[in-house]
Amino acid sequence: MIRDATPADAAAIAEIYNEAVLNSTAIWNDVVVDADNRVRWIAAHHDAGVPVLVLEEQGEVTGYATYGAFRSFDGYRETVEHSLYIRADKRGGGRGRMLMEALIAFAREDGRHIMVAAIEAENAASIHLHERLGFVPVGRMPEVGQKFGRWLDLALLQLKLDDRTAP
Repeated sequence: MIRDATPADAAAIAEIYNEAVLNSTAIWNDVVVDADNRVRWIAAHHDAGVPVLVLEEQGEVTGYATYGAFRSFDGYRETVEHSLYIRADKRGGGRGRMLMEALIAFAREDGRHIMVAAIEAENAASIHLHERLGFVPVGRMPEVGQKFGRWLDLALLQLKLDDRTAP
């Protein structure tokens, strides 16, 4: 089941987030968070009218997805950048695709125009998932990040959410 997150999901979301921080280049951060941090994070998203979707399986949160402002300037207000994370033991099997399809539908209903994916360039599985969903590669930024003692390249992909020719 895919549903909007509640504060009761904060511990599970923190666990998924922290696993990615500690063991992957999916999140370019070195600091783990606690459930209280994620309660505030969920509330801030909801206050901004932005979804935090969770995938629940047999009573457990196994993934989450959300989006936020691509950049803070007014001219970018209809462009969002998303985040998608699946619990390590549940990756594969279409969970990411299900969450992304729900998030894309929400963004379309919300009147968004472009969704941006910023992915560590060696993450072939994530890039492939996004391309299957219609995202197109639009750029690569070499060595803009670092983690685990090495430089990271950022692949940028985007999905056009509507056919408007003007805002």
